[in-house]
Amino acid sequence: MPRQADKLHAVRAENERFTVTLIPTAVQAVAALMRLTGLSKTDVLNRSVQVYAFLAQQMADGKEVLLRDEEGNTERVHIV
Repeated sequence: MPRQADKLHAVRAENERFTVTLIPTAVQAVAALMRLTGLSKTDVLNRSVQVYAFLAQQMADGKEVLLRDEEGNTERVHIV
């Protein structure tokens, strides 16, 4: 039977540094998110990857991403 420490190590991922080149629209999106949220570039990128992973998993499970405005109008979001 695995020890508790082994279980924790299996769940916890280590920090990893990446060097990436973003296309201009992604650079603009990061800047816009920094202005909107007040978050740092690192936090914006970390959260963005987590949200994308969540949405990709939901869509892989057969779910749809929908947006609803204040009048109740619903729009399906297509992520490609």
